[in-house]
Amino acid sequence: MEFKFLDFNIIKGEEIDLHLLKTVPGNKEKNWVPAYHFNISLSGLVKPIGQIDIRIGYNENLYYGGHIGYSVDEEYRGNHYAAKSVLLLRKVALAHNMEKIFITCNPDNIAPRKTCEYVGAKLLKITAVPEDNDMYQRGEEEKCIFELKLDY
Repeated sequence: MEFKFLDFNIIKGEEIDLHLLKTVPGNKEKNWVPAYHFNISLSGLVKPIGQIDIRIGYNENLYYGGHIGYSVDEEYRGNHYAAKSVLLLRKVALAHNMEKIFITCNPDNIAPRKTCEYVGAKLLKITAVPEDNDMYQRGEEEKCIFELKLDY
């Protein structure tokens, strides 16, 4: 069955909004799933203060790489904007009938670990990245694997 992107041009929150930047179709040869990419902005504004993306579906790459990637510009850090963005993306995951999402980070990177705890994700384990994984090829040998169960 062919994947269909849904209409998520703007996802409004109380303090921040997510503005759709682009969608990227999956690539079976590379084992990539479809993804939505958003700019994060302060509520009611358009100027980006960060970015966040969500990958839709499940495969081994996502277990180690996670469903969500994000960054917040340095001057806006410390306000839980990454966590609040993750919580807004639940709407996208649920619309695609996902029951859980994985969020991963390097064990020594404290900020994303705190973000995962803030959104209620559970640390499943700290595990070695398989040597055939592209992250391992880039020097990432371990990952914290967090699971966020989604509510319907």
